Amino acid sequence: MNDSIILHHYENSPYAEKIRLMFGFTNTRWHSLLSPVYPPRPNVDPLTGGYRRIPVAQIGADIFCDTALIAQEVATVTGCAALDPASVEGDALALMKQAEEEAFFAAVGAVPPLRLLGTMLRSFGPIGTYRFAKDRSSLLRGGTSRPPAAAKAAGILQSFLDALEARLAEYPWVGGDAPSVADFACFHPLWLHVSCNRKPLAAGANVQRWYKAVEEFGHGQRKEVTQAEAFEVARASEPRALPTSTEQGLLQIGQVVQVAPLDYGVVPVSGTLAAVTESRIVVARESSEFGTLHVHFPRAGYSLVAG
Repeated sequence: MNDSIILHHYENSPYAEKIRLMFGFTNTRWHSLLSPVYPPRPNVDPLTGGYRRIPVAQIGADIFCDTALIAQEVATVTGCAALDPASVEGDALALMKQAEEEAFFAAVGAVPPLRLLGTMLRSFGPIGTYRFAKDRSSLLRGGTSRPPAAAKAAGILQSFLDALEARLAEYPWVGGDAPSVADFACFHPLWLHVSCNRKPLAAGANVQRWYKAVEEFGHGQRKEVTQAEAFEVARASEPRALPTSTEQGLLQIGQVVQVAPLDYGVVPVSGTLAAVTESRIVVARESSEFGTLHVHFPRAGYSLVAG
């Protein structure tokens, strides 16, 4: 268990679904630790130092934030290079970006308000719905992401579906002749839309065929673990060897820093700068409970400042 991936997630998380389907595609054995839908998250917060978003992956004493980085780890663990976002280019990359930026927020905004409210009430109950809505509103505060107005959301989502239909009329998968991370990135906002709307996806024949094919990958070989078990793995492990650092501007390795997303959930994580590469930031955190933990973030889309 010390060497396998523990995914801290919740069932209705679209970003977690993106990773779970990668496990299914590669038939990976992985450990699942279910988290609260909104903070506080007692299974995650002590490991990350307060990272706001979900899911989070754990391998021993290394903690991985953001699904772009988690996908890289899944690619490495499974030996499936097609799951590394750095492997995507051209039209597939453009569709990935469209899915993860405009289409993701439009996926919720395109759901009729009363139907969306009904979905939340079914999932969380009245009090939970209030807390969920309040939390998600605060999630955007201070970030660069701006969800589209409800009147524009349906058009934005349809534009993405049209582009995806055209791509899938030419190739069986978003990336070409074989599945890749681009498929899972394009799938997850549509999965979110279907989950919130509680209706089958209204899309062209090629998108329908593809959507069903991605769904059928399933979630691989999943085993539930407890918070105590995940914490014991962190406590009993040493962080893995650090990558070679590249130029990090005015900051120095060993300096206290803060790292935070730029788009939303901009809660900073503090620690000692352990490594910086062209694609990754690694922060070392010391605690009496776990000793040294290394928390990994993508470099793209994250701020790195002196703490």
